[in-house]
Order: sequence, then C-alpha cells, then structure tokens
Amino acid sequence: MQLVLLARLLSVGRAVLAALRLRLGALCWSLAPLSLSLPLSLPGWRDSAPRPQREQEGDDAAPTPTSVNYHFTRQCNYKCGFCFHTAKTSFVLPLEEAKRGLAMLKEGGMEKINFSGGEPFLQDRGEFVGKLVQFCKQELELPSVSIVSNGSLIRKQWFEKYGEYLDILAISCDSFDEDVNVLIGRRQGKKNHVENLHKLRQWCREYAVAFKINSVINRFNVEEDMNEQIKALNPVRWKVFQCLLIEGENSGEDALREAEKFVISDEDFDRFLDRHKDVSCLVPESNQKMRDSYLILDEYMRFLNCRNGRKEPSKSILDVGVEAAIKFSGFDEKMFLKRGGKYVWSKADMKLDW
Repeated sequence: MQLVLLARLLSVGRAVLAALRLRLGALCWSLAPLSLSLPLSLPGWRDSAPRPQREQEGDDAAPTPTSVNYHFTRQCNYKCGFCFHTAKTSFVLPLEEAKRGLAMLKEGGMEKINFSGGEPFLQDRGEFVGKLVQFCKQELELPSVSIVSNGSLIRKQWFEKYGEYLDILAISCDSFDEDVNVLIGRRQGKKNHVENLHKLRQWCREYAVAFKINSVINRFNVEEDMNEQIKALNPVRWKVFQCLLIEGENSGEDALREAEKFVISDEDFDRFLDRHKDVSCLVPESNQKMRDSYLILDEYMRFLNCRNGRKEPSKSILDVGVEAAIKFSGFDEKMFLKRGGKYVWSKADMKLDW
C-alpha cells in the first residue's frame, strides 16, 4: 500500500515539474526582447531574439570586427626602413590558441581575415599560415581570407596545398627599380624582388587566387612612374599607402626603425596619385585614412589603438573576449567604410578570368 502511494506521489511530482518547465520556457520566450536589459541571464537559456540595430545602441557600443588584420608574427627576413610593425618580439601563439581566437572573432561578426606580419611565411616555412588559412575557410567558412607577404619565401608547393582556401594574396612591392628596393630594404641576398613578383602573379593565376599589390609611397619612390608595370601585372587592387610614422615602431627613442627620412608630404603623395590616376585598380590611402580605419591584432591577439600616434594594446581577446577588447581598439568604423574597406573580397564573387 505504501509503495502504491509513493508511486502516485512520484507521478504527481513529475507532472508538476513538467508543467513548471513549460511555464518557465514560455516566460523565457516572452522576456526575450527584454533580455539585454535583464541584470542576470537564466541558466541554460540562450537569447535567440533579434538584437537591435547598432544605431539604436549607446555611443559606447563595440564596433563589429568585420575585417581584421592579424599580425601573428613580428619576425621578417626583410628590413624595410619604414616598417611600422617591427620585430620587437619573436612570440607566436600556439596554433590551437590562434584558432580559438579566430573562432571568437567569427562569432563576433568577422567576415574577412588578413594574415600579416612581419613575414607570415617565416613561421614553419609557411605551414603555420597555411593551416590558419585552411581553418578560416574550411571550418569557419569566412567569405574572405587573405595574406600580405613580401613574397620571397612562398613556394609553388604552398599553392598546391593551400591555394584553394586563399581568396587574396597581396604582395608588397614599392618599386620596379631593384636599386630602389635595395635602398628601402625590401630585399634579401641576390633574389630579384620584381622577378619574383611576376612569378607569384603567374602562380596566382594557376591556382585561382586573386592577386593584389601593396606599395608604400616614400621619399625613394615618390617620383617613380609605375603605370606600365601595374597595368601589365593587372592586380585586382593596387593599395597605395602614404608612408606613416608610428612612435615606438619606426619613430622615437624606443623604435627599431628610423622612418623619418622616408616621409613625404601630403602634396607629394597627391602628385604620385595624380600621375597614376588612370590605373583603374588604384586604391589610395593617406595617413588620415589609414591610421584609425584598420582593426589590427598583434601576436598576443590584442587590438592595437593607433589614435595617439603609437600602438597601444588592448587586453587579449583570449582573456577578455572580443567585445570587451575591441572597445579599446580606437577603430573608426565610419572611416573604414569611407576608404572602401568593405569591397568584393571573396574570390567566388570576383568573376575573374583566371
């Protein structure tokens, strides 16, 4: 008799508990639109209600990391005199930690990742950046994955293994005169930088990777006419930067470079742009446009704030999360859009004749 009574009580208890669960679930969904204002979240309940648009949020809302430049290494085999991300450390995150941070950025809204340095192909002879490229395209399914490199260490075997996962390869080339490249420091040994550039261009065609050129306009190349060479190479974009001083990197007492002798005036930069105005792929970036319109992650996955003329790091996203770290990035989202930071950046959408 006692066993029967106990069984009935257990049955009633289960029914009451099930009813409470249903009521609690309904309550949670009814509160979903108010979830951002609740002081505490309910255990086990995820807010799936659409979040308000950024315009409706406060002025201190964190920007979205749509496009991120991850300088995972500072080491480089070149010694460009104006370099503004110099080899102050030799630290590189373990591969799995880097992947964890990239997954966090994807969760935070990242659509494009650009791997840079230093020289990205120095680490494990390009295997490290190759594995990151594959992870971002295959696992995270990012629309755009790109690399900026000086090109000197890239081998055809790398394209064979990782080319399908790479949308854009940007090669830094500041001059088509090898003597000028030597003056700048963009050379190692006897390898001809310009000849190597053409070889990389051909490999990009063979392996369906969009080809881009980055040039820093400085005192040694400001009078050069690059029209013919750029049109022959036919990159999808030719990014033309005005030489920029960053205290602690290429300027000041604790800097590893002295870039003052490379600096040009705004007028000099404008004259160079005017000389190349008929190059359709030209994308100019003055100091004003460049300084605050890039989201830069350093080797520790800290956002670097350049607003005060030097790189001031946030806390690492691995420690505090993307939203907390990015608020200290100094990122100017409006300038990012104004300078054309968002463009057709997936090779699947470029419709290029490979």
